[in-house]
Amino acid sequence: MLGCLVAAALFGLSLLVVLNHFLPLILHFKSAPRGSFGWPVVGETLSFLTPHTSNSLGRFLDDHCSRFGKVFKSHLFCSPTVVSCDQELNHFILQNEEKLFQCSYPKPIHGILGESSMLVVVGDTHKRLRSQAVTLISTTKSKGGYLNDIERTAIQVMESWKGKEQIIFCEEARKFTFNVIVKQVLGLTPDEPQTNRILEDFLTFMKGLVSFPFYIPGTPYAKAVQARARISSTVKGIIEERRKKGEVANKRSDFLDMLLPVKSLSEGEKSEHQNIKRNKKKDEYLNWEDYKRMEFTQNVINEALRCGNIVKFVHRKAIKDVRFKDYLIPSGWKVLPVFSAVHLDPSFHDNALQFHPWRWEGQSQTSSKKFTPFGGGPRFCPGSELAKIETAFFLHHLVLNFRWRREGMDDPMAYPYVEFQRGLPLKVDPT
Repeated sequence: MLGCLVAAALFGLSLLVVLNHFLPLILHFKSAPRGSFGWPVVGETLSFLTPHTSNSLGRFLDDHCSRFGKVFKSHLFCSPTVVSCDQELNHFILQNEEKLFQCSYPKPIHGILGESSMLVVVGDTHKRLRSQAVTLISTTKSKGGYLNDIERTAIQVMESWKGKEQIIFCEEARKFTFNVIVKQVLGLTPDEPQTNRILEDFLTFMKGLVSFPFYIPGTPYAKAVQARARISSTVKGIIEERRKKGEVANKRSDFLDMLLPVKSLSEGEKSEHQNIKRNKKKDEYLNWEDYKRMEFTQNVINEALRCGNIVKFVHRKAIKDVRFKDYLIPSGWKVLPVFSAVHLDPSFHDNALQFHPWRWEGQSQTSSKKFTPFGGGPRFCPGSELAKIETAFFLHHLVLNFRWRREGMDDPMAYPYVEFQRGLPLKVDPT
C-alpha cells in the first residue's frame, strides 16, 4: 500500500513538472515566436551553454536561427525564454529598461554576485548604485595618478617577460588588468599576499558565473559561491584594518577610501605609438591626450570586442506583454538579447568572421545598434572607457618593446565567457 502511494506521488510530481515546463509553450503557441522548449527542467540550457569558437554563433544558435529565425522561443535557465539575435529587438530591449523589460538574472546568479550587486539589482537601487559608480569612475579619470598606475603596472608585467622563452599571454593580460583593479579599488600592490589570493578566487568566481547554476559540491557554480564568500571576507578584513588604522583618502586615494565615508600590427600601424613616444620626454608618463591620439589602437580594441565580446548575452524579463513586429513576448518570460549574434552578422559587418580593424575608420567609437560590447541604455557599463584605456596603454608598451609569435594553434572559445584553451602561449622577443 505504501509503495503504491509513493509511486502515485512520484508520478504526480513528475506530471506536475512536465506540465509546468510545457504549459507556457501551450498557452502562447501561436502568439510567441517559433521555437522549442527541450527537456523538462533543464530545457535547452546545456546546449545553449556548449562551448564553441568565439568568432562563431555556435551550433545551438546557428541551428535555431536557421530553423526559427533570428528571434525564437526556448526554455533556458529554468524559464520560458525569447532569444534575440536581431539587431532591432536587441536595441529595443536595451532602450526600454524598467519600462517594458527588467534585468532578471537567474536566482543562483544572485548567490554568486550577492543581492546588492549592480548587475542584478533593479529600479531605484540600480540607479543609486550606478550613480555612485559613475562618480567614482569620473573621479578616478580626473586623477593623473590613475593613468600613471596603469602604465607602471603594464611596464612591471612586461619586465617580468625578459629572459623567458614563452609566456601564457592570457595569464599575463589577466594579471595586468587585475593588478590595476586591486590597486585602484583596494590600494593593494602585486606583491601583497592578498592580491594573489583574491586573483585566484576571482578566476574561480568568473568561471562559475556562467556555469550551469546547480549547487553541487565540486561544480564550477559551487566553487564560485565559495570563492565569492572568500573574496568578501578578505575585503571586509582590509576595510576593518583600514578603519582601525584610521587611514584616510589622501594617503592611498583608492576606491575603497572613497567608499568608506559613503592579429600582429604592421609597421605602418605601429607608427602611431612611435609618434607618441617621440613626443614624450624620457620616463614621462602617458596622459589622456596621448590616449585620444591612439586612433588606430581604438579600432583594434573595437574589432577585438566585436570578434570575441566578453559579454555574449544579458538576462532580461518582460514586465508586461510586449508586441514586437508580428509576435508577442509574454509577460514574465525571460528575454536574452545576444550581442555577439549582431557583432558577427555579415549583413551589418562585411566579412564578419575576419579580424579587420580598418573597418572602424571614420566610424563612431560609441555604442550603436550594431555594436554593443558594453550593453546599452540605462545599464550601459560605466567603466567601459577605463577598460579601453587600460587596453590601449598595455598595447602601447607591447608593440614598442616586443615582437611575438604564437606557439601552436589555440582558438578562443566562448564558454560563453571568452577564453583560450591553452591560454594563448606566445614566444616574445624584446625589440
